Amino acid sequence: MALRLPKTVESDPRGSQLLRDLTTQSRLLWPKSAIGTPVAVLTAELAAALRNAYGAGQVVRGLETAERRLAAEERGLQMAAKQAGTPRGVRISRLLLLANDGAERFYRNIETLLLRHGLRVLAVRLELDEKGLGELLFGPGHVARLLMLEHKQAVASVLLALAGQWEASRGSNTLRHPPGDGLRP
Repeated sequence: MALRLPKTVESDPRGSQLLRDLTTQSRLLWPKSAIGTPVAVLTAELAAALRNAYGAGQVVRGLETAERRLAAEERGLQMAAKQAGTPRGVRISRLLLLANDGAERFYRNIETLLLRHGLRVLAVRLELDEKGLGELLFGPGHVARLLMLEHKQAVASVLLALAGQWEASRGSNTLRHPPGDGLRP
């Protein structure tokens, strides 16, 4: 099944190019990974979108907290799908932003999380270390290896802030993951 972005992102003029970029401008999570993740830089627009999401209470910090929230949401989605008789969670609704200096074990745990939660969670690795990511939202001296955006408006805003990042590299072949949708095995 192909990656599906939030409806507001799909309907944006930048949506189709962003989808292509997210699936082609990626690196493997760790050397033996089956999943590629897009790699992005922190721009002023992205920083502003993240600060807005944080100010609105739509950011979760840390792998363990994100795992708990996603597991609880998964149970709710399963119950809703059972009642409605239609599948839920086939669109990106949660976005993981990863620092680029985590240990291999951290990225293996992210891969497990992505495989478990299917097509509703997208991870993007930022060209930013855990100190830079933490200080961005939490102030000096704070670190964050993972941030999860858990509201569709915040996810859409951050995704649109990423649009256009890879414009300069579109001519080169930076595909470093298995064929398919580029993000899932």
